[in-house]
Amino acid sequence: MDQNFFKAVESSQAGTSFELESFLDHIPFNSSGLVPVIAQQFDSLEVLMLAWMNRDAILQTLRTGDVTYWSRSRQAYWVKGKTSGHEQKLKEMRFDCDGDALLCLVDQKGGACHTFRPSCFFYRYDRDKTTVTVINDAPKGS
Repeated sequence: MDQNFFKAVESSQAGTSFELESFLDHIPFNSSGLVPVIAQQFDSLEVLMLAWMNRDAILQTLRTGDVTYWSRSRQAYWVKGKTSGHEQKLKEMRFDCDGDALLCLVDQKGGACHTFRPSCFFYRYDRDKTTVTVINDAPKGS
């Protein structure tokens, strides 16, 4: 987990490649062994959710194409959609410039949020009113 690695490679030219296992060795996972992941719909670019992955979840996601997270509340792996049917299929995985956050471009089927809304980000701050407003209805029967 050497942050100097990312500083050293940030000026790399497009097309420069790194071995995956070696690259993952430099990810600064937190004290729980996790890194935050943003899931974004690949075609609309809507931000869907924030979750967490550990090294094994990253590798499983890359191996299977089924986005797999680490559930901090359940302390278990969580394959998105395995129980709800609202699956996420990985289209592309990206790492940020410091290696301390991931972006998964996904094809989301159904709602990404446990409320069955399309996105977990459905509370909007209204600056002129200094209020927070719900911007998406929860589907009926959820």
